[in-house]
Amino acid sequence: MPHPGWADFSFDGIGTRWEVSTPSPLADGHRRRLLDVVADYDSAWSRFRPDSLVSRAARQPGSYDFPAGAADLEPLYRALHRLSGGAMTPLIGGSLAQLGYDGDYSLRPLGPPVAAPRWEDALEWNGTVLTTRAPVVIDVGAAGKGQLADLLSAELSACGIGEHFIDASGDLLNSSRAPVEVALEHPYDASRAIGTLPLSAGALCASAANRRAWGDGLHHVLDGTTGAPVRTVVASWAMAGTAMLADALATALFFVEGTRLREEFEFSWLTVYSDGHAEYSADFEGALFT
Repeated sequence: MPHPGWADFSFDGIGTRWEVSTPSPLADGHRRRLLDVVADYDSAWSRFRPDSLVSRAARQPGSYDFPAGAADLEPLYRALHRLSGGAMTPLIGGSLAQLGYDGDYSLRPLGPPVAAPRWEDALEWNGTVLTTRAPVVIDVGAAGKGQLADLLSAELSACGIGEHFIDASGDLLNSSRAPVEVALEHPYDASRAIGTLPLSAGALCASAANRRAWGDGLHHVLDGTTGAPVRTVVASWAMAGTAMLADALATALFFVEGTRLREEFEFSWLTVYSDGHAEYSADFEGALFT
């Protein structure tokens, strides 16, 4: 619990565990509204349910109308796709399924890695309309959990609950100016921390090779140009004004150096590399253990 005495509302959504902390317990109506936001997001973007818009697009090429949040995802993904040379792409779903991270969670690779389709060849994304030219599997997981956290925060604010803290299995959003001390999970041992950080109003999101990992060296952060897991980075953290931006940039740090990303985005960051060294921005307020 981020603040002593606050109440927690916990639930499962989009394949992860959520905890929403508020100064007073949420009314049943407010809880239902939050769960409706999650259900609407899942029905559009989940590649793990056959009735979602993403699954329909994977079966049948065509134009699909997505929720309003798609218009926010598009420019962010397009910029990070450009900066990463195509390594970060919303078309990575097929590559994940190839390595076993599929709709059935089989965790059994079908064969060697397969690169994602080229965005310009397979997908036209204009605002909320996504047009696929071939059966492709769209996956916005690199930014989606963060965006959903932002949507839940907006719903809480609309309900008059301006102070709240959202924990989406380690991706955090704090609407209060009162800082919360956060532990930075060790990339090789989830029971340990490599440091701490005070999170005031804003979001902190992380990406790590030890999360959603399976098989021999397989994990969910794939290079879209090869379809293979990234080996040079093992963990990253990004702090930004919105959870969507922090979530996306935490993944982007696996492909692009933080100093390059800072040229186009306002955020602070920490990246831990597989050779043991770490790099971070001067304004990253965390304290790393020696």
